[in-house]
Amino acid sequence: MTRKYDFLVIGSGLAGISFALKAAPYGKVALLCKTTLDESNTSYAQGGIAAVTYEPDNFEKHIEDTLIAGDGHCNLAAVEKVVKEAPAQIKEMLSWGVDFDKTDEGLFDLHREGGHSEHRILHHKDNTGYEIQQSLIRKIRNNPNIEVYENYFAIEILTQHHLGEVVTQHTPNIECYGAYVLNQETNHIHTFLSKITVMATGGIGNVYATTTNPGIATGDGIAMVHRARGVIQDMEFVQFHPTGLYQPGQRPTYLITEAIRGYGAILRCKDGREFMQKYDERGSLAPRDIVARAIDNEMKIRGHEFVYLDVTHKDPEETKMHFPNIYKKCLELGIDITKDMIPVSPIQHYLCGGIVVDLNGRTSINHLYAAGECSCTGLHGANRLASNSLIEAIVYADAAVKDAVTIVNDIKFNEFVPDWNDDGTKLPEEMVLITQSFREVEQIMNSYVGIVRSNLRLKRAMSRLEILYRETEDLFERSVVSREICELRNVISVAYLIIKHALRRKESRGLHYTIDYPKRMRHEG
Repeated sequence: MTRKYDFLVIGSGLAGISFALKAAPYGKVALLCKTTLDESNTSYAQGGIAAVTYEPDNFEKHIEDTLIAGDGHCNLAAVEKVVKEAPAQIKEMLSWGVDFDKTDEGLFDLHREGGHSEHRILHHKDNTGYEIQQSLIRKIRNNPNIEVYENYFAIEILTQHHLGEVVTQHTPNIECYGAYVLNQETNHIHTFLSKITVMATGGIGNVYATTTNPGIATGDGIAMVHRARGVIQDMEFVQFHPTGLYQPGQRPTYLITEAIRGYGAILRCKDGREFMQKYDERGSLAPRDIVARAIDNEMKIRGHEFVYLDVTHKDPEETKMHFPNIYKKCLELGIDITKDMIPVSPIQHYLCGGIVVDLNGRTSINHLYAAGECSCTGLHGANRLASNSLIEAIVYADAAVKDAVTIVNDIKFNEFVPDWNDDGTKLPEEMVLITQSFREVEQIMNSYVGIVRSNLRLKRAMSRLEILYRETEDLFERSVVSREICELRNVISVAYLIIKHALRRKESRGLHYTIDYPKRMRHEG
């Protein structure tokens, strides 16, 4: 079955939904959700959204903080764009019904997080992402120009390759015509033709064995664009959040927001000793890459599996008011954060690289845009500044809409794309072939491609991954398409890109720290 839309949006987090809302006045929009509208990385974002709001903060300070965190690898034009356009996007979110916390005086209750020189984080309690997601969903549901497809999984984007042409990285003017999409309820594959396609598929967390990301975060958009020979960049810069709640076997890992350190929480060893001052003069408020490596180092030299986050010195009622969900979650585990220290350890959280886009959100493939975590705008550089991701998503979704509407009426649907051909395939004989390979990828990445790396570990990871790649591609060719086997293909592609880019970078920078090309840490242990 073929369906036609002016705009096809793959992904339903902040980037995807905001693009759909803004594009709807200009044509029919299809919004694809891998599961439901409610489940996305956006919904799991606790801390908040960064924007210059009140003096003494200003654009120059936010730009400088972002550049420092990015460790000399940011695109200045992208940084300036996001920072300067952020206030207007916040204003629009307010008009959509997003509720940010305010003080008794009626001003926004701004938080400060690691790497920020001023209080500039707008938030809703400690579940900002969920508040944003729910507010936008209410708008989406009432828009007659947007058709929401829940439990629809994009398999491949359509290009000249599907018309029988040979497409390589050097092929000029690769074009996107839409996507093949799996209806997970019927297992039927539909052809979605579109004039404009937007990739907003979120993160890659489940490439790793432990992550704060939901189970749907398998790097699908990046893998699809990679197979379509689009340009992918900076995949080595994988951010590990310093403070995931230590719960062995729990997936996803519950995140203890950065904002709690901005509020005054202190990182301590098991003996209660503070340690961050040994590594950085900013202490517990240093940028995430520094804090994560410091915690990793302390855990290794002491043989411990976690450190503590201590907020017991703060006013108990104020703590419960600011962080009600964290208080409730920890209390369920027998931890009263107003009296007890919180066990935490670094955990995979965010990807700074991805599908390369320009300032208009355009990818290297014509008529294909990308926004949100799957994209690489250059804002984050080698390390994302806390709470810059949500604002990046909506700023670039806005830029993509403004650009796309200028060309959408000049684009014709490509009527020559054939339907998906599954002749000769059959159901996999044993699902364990998929599930076990998936676990192997996760373990390879956790063991060899984590916070601290080496060429020896990376090469070993690549050799293991090549075996899994060959086995999986052979299985894919013989099997009826399922979400499970497509996700396995995607995590293998993403893992390959992370390792490949890490091996190419002959230095330690930001989130990529290798013992073969070390930068001196302030304290070596």
